[in-house]
Amino acid sequence: MSVMDRATPAVQRPAGERLSIAMVGTRGVPAHYGGFETCVEEVGARLADRGHDVVVYCRRASADDDGDRLAQFRGMRLVHLPAMRQRTLETLSHTGASVAHLVRHATDVAFVFNAANAPYLPVLRARGIPVATHVDGLEWKRAKWGPTGQRYYRQAEALAVRFSDGLIADAVGIQDYYTERFGVNTTLITYGAPRVGGGGDPTRLAEVGLEPGGYHLVVARFEPENHVDVVVEGYAASAATKPLVVVGSAPYSDAYTARVRSLADDRVRFLGGVWDQDLLDQLYAGAHTYLHGHSVGGTNPSLLRAIGASAAVDAFDVSFNREVLAETGRYWTTPADVRALVESSERDAEGTVLRGKAAGVRAELYDWDLVTDGYEDLAQRLAATRKGARRSQI
Repeated sequence: MSVMDRATPAVQRPAGERLSIAMVGTRGVPAHYGGFETCVEEVGARLADRGHDVVVYCRRASADDDGDRLAQFRGMRLVHLPAMRQRTLETLSHTGASVAHLVRHATDVAFVFNAANAPYLPVLRARGIPVATHVDGLEWKRAKWGPTGQRYYRQAEALAVRFSDGLIADAVGIQDYYTERFGVNTTLITYGAPRVGGGGDPTRLAEVGLEPGGYHLVVARFEPENHVDVVVEGYAASAATKPLVVVGSAPYSDAYTARVRSLADDRVRFLGGVWDQDLLDQLYAGAHTYLHGHSVGGTNPSLLRAIGASAAVDAFDVSFNREVLAETGRYWTTPADVRALVESSERDAEGTVLRGKAAGVRAELYDWDLVTDGYEDLAQRLAATRKGARRSQI
């Protein structure tokens, strides 16, 4: 099934009509972290370029932190509000402050990212602001949340279904979950895949002691559901001659980080977090293979960056990854699988390059302009519904 299947048909927007659109529930822009932030930046900038008034709510460290904050970015207006720096409260505290601001500065449509923010949806509904919630990829399955957190996420999903005027899913697997569990329809809007050509810039790669085609790559936060430990264990058991480069860190899990490092040998290089986006793109583009271990979260931005850079991908075997890669990918679940795939990729270097080129073609299905079309069409429908409801009350 194509990634564009199940998408809602486009709505023709009357010429000259413009909307005010709020984007709530993320760390904001510029995007330095995660798929939601990247989506907000890429979609919000394009909506602004199309003439819409886009407001993005951004987090700052505390109410007393004035910092160096942008008032605008890529045509979007930015509102900076504080958040509590505690994992279980950071998102909710910032979204609460954002919603309190938003109800005093009403907008035509609000996009709320992350079903965890659903407790605030009744407030927006009471204010008469149409809202679409971009639901996350089965967040309750993540190991970092204990029983209480997992129970909260399950309840938040139900609230999102009840109080949203529209639901956005970024993968068919997420659509299927909401249909099977709640019996509701969602709008399928995937992410875009940034395109990076050239097979890796030798100059940038040399900065970290690498050369194009000379390494295997992992990019992931160190969390159990991302299976970095499985990749490292499988690689360490292999006869690979190219090093394994691991990009990422674990802000909340020292124990898991220690496990990952304990499984490595001297061929494994840990770069930590790489926040230079150009360097990160060149790491994808120059990799012999990219080993993708994410198992929850829908369409994953790291995977899209990899195929956009024409990297040959070996991915953890779940429906989300198969949906993106289809026949261009190879799949694993155990360290033994990883070992076999790493070794075969080095034995067949030409075939590995061809797989990467096929992945680059696959990436053309994931285009930020098309993604923006989906958000714009949904915003138009929600705004029109509200206006129609007002007319019916006159």
